[in-house]
Parts: sequence; structure tokens; C-alpha cells
Amino acid sequence: MRTHKRDKAGRRMLALMLSGVLAVGGGSVIAAAAFAGQRPARSQQANGQTGTVACADVGLGLTAVPDAAKADVDRDLADLDVQVADAYRSLSEPGSGGGEKRVMGDLAAKRSDTLRKLAASAGKDSGLPQDTSGLANCAIRKDLVVDASTKDYANDAQNVAAQSKSSGGSKSGPGRGFVDIRNVAPNTARPARSGPATGTFTSRCGRNENRHLNPDNVIVAPGVGNGAHHMHDYVGNRITDGFSSNGKLAGAGTTCSNGDQSAYYWPVLRLLDGTNDKDAKAPGGGKDKNVGRILQPAEVGITYSSPNGSRVQPMTRFLRIITGDAKALTNGPANAHASWSCTGFEDRQLADKYPICPGGSRVVRTLKFPDCWDGKNIDSANHRTHTAFSKNGSCPRNFRAIPQLVERVAYDVPSGAKFAVDSFPEQLHNPITDHGDFINVMNRNLLDQMVSCINEGRRCG
Repeated sequence: MRTHKRDKAGRRMLALMLSGVLAVGGGSVIAAAAFAGQRPARSQQANGQTGTVACADVGLGLTAVPDAAKADVDRDLADLDVQVADAYRSLSEPGSGGGEKRVMGDLAAKRSDTLRKLAASAGKDSGLPQDTSGLANCAIRKDLVVDASTKDYANDAQNVAAQSKSSGGSKSGPGRGFVDIRNVAPNTARPARSGPATGTFTSRCGRNENRHLNPDNVIVAPGVGNGAHHMHDYVGNRITDGFSSNGKLAGAGTTCSNGDQSAYYWPVLRLLDGTNDKDAKAPGGGKDKNVGRILQPAEVGITYSSPNGSRVQPMTRFLRIITGDAKALTNGPANAHASWSCTGFEDRQLADKYPICPGGSRVVRTLKFPDCWDGKNIDSANHRTHTAFSKNGSCPRNFRAIPQLVERVAYDVPSGAKFAVDSFPEQLHNPITDHGDFINVMNRNLLDQMVSCINEGRRCG
């Protein structure tokens, strides 16, 4: 049995999940304000926009899953994602037979069946309520669609791309979901390192020149094809997909020059200029409303350090760590840890808008991973509670400091062009949903070298 204590954030999330009363009326469904921590504006609810589908993120409430049931639970969670994506597609595509009341009723019925199976597999100690019927109902969130940070690139990426093409590419310029980075005040500072561990360790793993791409997520949805519903860029381990066992990862080659076999991956970035990539009609691509030309990174930085100068300990092999939240648009920002900027302006970071960069400056995504680990588990039932971010230079009780991974990914984006990160369909390509995944497959010698470099203040790699 995998057993993990639920931290305060997890308890708050579960409380919100269980208390998110969903009201049905007038052919429309509106989430309770508690669901995402904000009150839908009445004028926004009635403006006729399709909206997006918001459901309780059941995976966040899991605290323990028996090893024997893990595969079944993962498949059930993946089925819940498919059901939400299908409902959103029915609502947003003209002629798909999507009346709001019918679509949301069908979604609730499907979720109810899947939730019963999931709860039975996970068992009474899973952290889920014995009666899961309260988690079946979902909401149409029209307020999220008309929010200024999502309006112009989100509701239907195909329409954005088509509009861009009809207007001659990027001539119309980015919309309200973008902000000129030069108009953003500096909002970051160098972290204060009070300890001696000021070194860094870098793995040089290329920028996915071999175009290793797939819509899987072996951490969150192992054994499931298209478990992410969006395309991932990969560097490091050459065989990573939704079916990669630890043994397969350990026996695979790597794109990293130092022999680091770890799997590093994140959602692709697409240029919305009216052109499509080869996945335009494929799962993870056009079928999941991710359209446009996939941009290959111009730079990829894989760096480990101690964010506050505290001495670090080695990670264990096959440790899984995720950062950010692929469902942050509907879940809220509690687990959002990715940011956007431009080269030359990286003291200015954005969370919920895309940057407009001046000529000669690259778009930059920065993904910071948790730097504390419970010292025992390579994963947890909700894929989060076995790791944590340090606060005020300290890890939570019974956690140990480990090297913090920072992924920095930069792109050459044509001046004035629209672009968007891949996402689950109902997450509307909002930049706040950016996220990254990591499986540590370094051998012991490399792990020891990393820790020595950081603790002794050396720069390695």
C-alpha cells in the first residue's frame, strides 16, 4: 500500500473539490465560486460564449493507492480526462449535437460510473469519499473564457489560426492574452543564498533535434496512449513514452552529453500562423484542439542547484517530479510554478499571459521543480505529496533538501506572431497551465557528482 499524509494544501484542495456545489439551470451550468476561488461575473455568464468545462480534479484528492490497483486507477483517471475533453468538444464544435444540458448530463453519468470503479479500486484509504456522486457533476465556466488573459488565443485555437491565416499571418499581432515584456516591471530578484552550496550542475541534452514527440505522460497516465491530450517535447532519455518502464528507461540511450539518462519533457509551443503540423488530425494534435506549427526550441537549459544555498542530498534513481499544473485554468493557481519571459528581460516573469518580445529577443519558459523530497517514495498517489518546495530556506518536516531542477526553454518566435502552449482541450491554451515532468534516471556516480558540485560551490557541466 502506498500511504501518504495529506499536507494542508492537499486538504484545502480536497475540501474545495467536495464543496464545489454545481448548480444547473437555464440550460447552462455555472461552477460555485469556491471551485476555483473566484466569483463568475454575471455579465460574463450571460454573454453567449461557449465557455469551458470545469470538473473536480479527482487525482489531487488521492492520498494512497494500493500497488496492485495503481494501473486500474491510472486508467480510470485517464478516462475521466477523455470524458471532459469529449464534452468540451461537443460544446465547442458547431453541429456536433452539443446542447449544454444534454452534454453535461451525459458527462455526469459517465463520470459517475468511472468514479465508482476508481473508488472501488483505490480502496477506503484512498482519500476519496465513499460516495463519489458529488464529484460527478461538472460546470460550464463562461467567465474563464472571456477573461482578458485567455480571450484571444484560447476558446478555439483553430479559429485563432484560421483568423491569423486570413489576415496574412502575424499582421494582426497578438491579442489581449499577450503583454509587451517591456511594459512589465521587474518582479524577480536573485535568491538569497545563506548557505555554502552555491554550485550548479548542468546536463547538456540538446533541444530535441531528433523530434522526440508524443502525447503521452508516463508519470500521470502510465500505460495510456495519448494520456496527456497534448504533445510533449522530450530531451534526455530517447525512448520515453507512456509505456516506458523503469527497466526500459535504464537501458535506453540519451541525448545528454554526460550520460544522464533522465527523462525531461514539457508541452510543445505552437506558432498560430494558419499552418498546421503533421499531427493536425491526430490525437494530442488537432483532435485535441492543439493546432499550429510546433516550434523546436532554440535553447534548452537543464540546470540543478540549491535555491537557498542549503546543502543538498542525492535523489534516488527513478524519482518522479512534476511541476506546474496542466489544469490550472480550472483548478486555480495553487500548483502553477511555470513562468514566461524574454531573453534580456528575465527579471520580469509572467504567469498568466504570454510575452511579446522585442526584435532579437527569444520567448523563454522557465519551469522550476520542487527542491524537497520525503526521502522514501519515488512517486505519490497524486504525484505531488512526495515532493515539496522549500519555504524560507527550509524543507517541510521529515523532508530533505535535494537539487532543484530548473528547465529553461527558449524559442525564436517571429515578431508579432501569435503562439500558444499545448494543453488539455478544455484548458484553452492558457499560459498558466504550463508544466514540466522529470524522471531521474542518473546513475549513482552522476548523482554523487551533482551533489558534490552544488555543495562545494563548483560549476559543473
